[in-house]
Amino acid sequence: MRSVRVAAVIFNSPRNHTRENLERMGGWIAEAEREGAQVVCFPELNITGYGVDHGMRASAKSLPGEIGHHLCAIAERHQMVILAGLAEKTEEGRIFATHLVTGPQGRVGVYRKVHIAPPEKNTFDAGLGAPVFEAAGIRFGIQLCYDAHFPEFATRMALDGAEVIFMPHASPRGTPREKHDSWMRHLPARAFDNGVFVVACNQAGDNGAGLTFPGLAVVIGPDGRVVAAVTDGQEGLLIAELDARLLSAVRSHPMRYFLPNRRPDMYRPAG
Repeated sequence: MRSVRVAAVIFNSPRNHTRENLERMGGWIAEAEREGAQVVCFPELNITGYGVDHGMRASAKSLPGEIGHHLCAIAERHQMVILAGLAEKTEEGRIFATHLVTGPQGRVGVYRKVHIAPPEKNTFDAGLGAPVFEAAGIRFGIQLCYDAHFPEFATRMALDGAEVIFMPHASPRGTPREKHDSWMRHLPARAFDNGVFVVACNQAGDNGAGLTFPGLAVVIGPDGRVVAAVTDGQEGLLIAELDARLLSAVRSHPMRYFLPNRRPDMYRPAG
């Protein structure tokens, strides 16, 4: 890994305003570029907006489509790696909560949410992959909101080489402070247990479809400590340096890097 500056965007994502959401993304990407970021991460489903009602099927878009081409063009213009989310409709009619990764050279890949929260199960299909991407000098995985509650999933990505896990959220519950307190119960553990950086951001404000989101973003180091945070509930940009020296210090420390000492043979259920 090399040191990289990242931007986590706290973004208001009205439902069924895909074109307008894409246009507003451009302003935040330009600001991230001015701040020296090489990677910018938007919240879960920030392009199409979030919901668990039947209207999400009408909101869903195919890939690569207009959205994919548009993001590739922005990434090339700003020389930026962009992580952005949408409800994706496949040719077979399946609907996924998808995060698209584009870079200056074009599309890097897609992640489809694996762990579907109980209220989402009548709306979204579950993805089947846990890809680790490589761009901007880092190897990273993506987990969407509910995914972050499953320790094995972060460990799987770390074992596959992830140095950073981006965790975009579309979580409408609670105030920004309550959401921050919730994140602090599990996100530092994902970072510390696996020796990875965690970058999380949430949608903000009223989405025009009956949901209001507590806007916040946080970056956690591989030592489990908070590097930077914004918790004011407003749209905004969190800029943080992911320092390769910190990752090296953790992973070279005999008592702070746990993955090499795992005993997977002991974790199988008895019987």
